[in-house]
Amino acid sequence: MGRHQRSETSGLISFVICAIVGAVSMNLYMEYAPAIWQLTQRRFMVCSGVVAACGVISFIVGYARKSSSLNLQHGWFVPIRRIIEIVSLSVVYGATIFLSSFALIGAANDMMGNAIFAGYISSVCAGFAGVVGYMTFVQAEMMNAKTIASLLPFFVISGVITAGVTTDDPYWYHNNFSQLGDRTTFAARMFNSTLMLAGTCIIIVSYFAISELVTTERLQRLWHDRTKADPNRGYMIPHFMVRIGVLAALLTISGLAFIGIGAFRYTPHNLMHNICAKGLPFVMLLLFVLLPWLAPRISKAVMVASDLAALVCAGFWANMMMGHNTLTNVEALAGLMFLGWFIVFSRQIAAIEADRVEAQLLHAQMVEGGMEQGIDEKEPTIESRIAADR
Repeated sequence: MGRHQRSETSGLISFVICAIVGAVSMNLYMEYAPAIWQLTQRRFMVCSGVVAACGVISFIVGYARKSSSLNLQHGWFVPIRRIIEIVSLSVVYGATIFLSSFALIGAANDMMGNAIFAGYISSVCAGFAGVVGYMTFVQAEMMNAKTIASLLPFFVISGVITAGVTTDDPYWYHNNFSQLGDRTTFAARMFNSTLMLAGTCIIIVSYFAISELVTTERLQRLWHDRTKADPNRGYMIPHFMVRIGVLAALLTISGLAFIGIGAFRYTPHNLMHNICAKGLPFVMLLLFVLLPWLAPRISKAVMVASDLAALVCAGFWANMMMGHNTLTNVEALAGLMFLGWFIVFSRQIAAIEADRVEAQLLHAQMVEGGMEQGIDEKEPTIESRIAADR
């Protein structure tokens, strides 16, 4: 069997194991948990937690079992960095699975009614755990940057919608999103947790994006230095480390701003909350406007779209200041614009990674065929920065 077929077969095995674990775990919980933990929302949280745990374990097994970095052949730093990367990716998957599962289970409960749905909770947990175990195992073995980038909107939208539906303040949207998280209720905790997890995931994905840009630039410079026959091959970005440092700082600050909005509720921490909430639009504006300088290898279409996004947000803000719109709508638009921009940006980085790997393969073939002159060193390893077998 080939690589893809083996991955699908292993995914089916993971489906069966995770389904069994989910059913057994939920049955034990329903039988032995105290009455206070048998409440509907807590029961759904435990079910989602079991599903997320199955998904994370399945992902770790599928991702780490073929890794060539978890040894001491290249010193201590490489396996430690690899472990940190695995933990980071697990956080992204765990957050996505937990919040998405919770939203779906809550929707099914509203549709069927709590009295009926309670009898199916173990079966639902088994089904969700099996599907998640299958998907995460297959995705882990075939991991690429586009997969990670596409996960971000699922848990953000799921978490915010769940918080909005379960809140006991039906008029929160007349003020702003901060009011949705400015309580100690379940809905407020869900909203704040979603923002903190979103910020964490932005920082994690940004790490892989920055790493790929550095790898691509390093390869371009290596080819430029080693290819004597054609010194103009590729192009080098002037002041690259300064640009990449500013880009990394802005992306990290944006992630920290999301974390701060969720961690510091407005009522007891209004100063810190406002710094994070009002500072985020300025960071977004800098990322949108400075993108051509920060990452010139990105497609020009993305740069134009970034400028349009900045203009649209500015237009909605001006419309709100004139009294024709609400702050909630402007916040929702800005948040969706940034998440949409971040997904497009991440997928552009994934495309750059795919093009780099393809170029390395082609270059290696040309070297083997004797078509390149002036090369006296071994070509660097052809690898994806996020591949499971790296």
